[in-house]
Amino acid sequence: MARTADPDIQLLAALADPTRLEIMRELAGSSEVCACDFTSCCDVSQPTVSHHLRVLREAGAVVSERRGSWVFYRIAPNLQERLAAIAGTMMPGGLVSLASLRRSPRPVPMAGVPQGGPRPIA
Repeated sequence: MARTADPDIQLLAALADPTRLEIMRELAGSSEVCACDFTSCCDVSQPTVSHHLRVLREAGAVVSERRGSWVFYRIAPNLQERLAAIAGTMMPGGLVSLASLRRSPRPVPMAGVPQGGPRPIA
């Protein structure tokens, strides 16, 4: 795939790789993870992990912090909003959040309309 300047394409391409997706899943389960810990979850060498982390960082999916000789990674704070915005551009009328569905009142049954499906024929 050719390089693109579109940040949405860069993000989706970065997340589409199986190893990078596994890294993201590992990060989702923790507040942060040391780069050295990804080799066990992803079953790849340290140089390969470093490559995948660089791709994720350049795409804006993760942020890193160096502490001495260790580098710790976490999911970028705006990742959820970015992914929702991308998905929203592909859905007619945009996306509906789960929170808004939970806040919606339940429909009130109409008088005279049977509830619970068809009735048995007598």
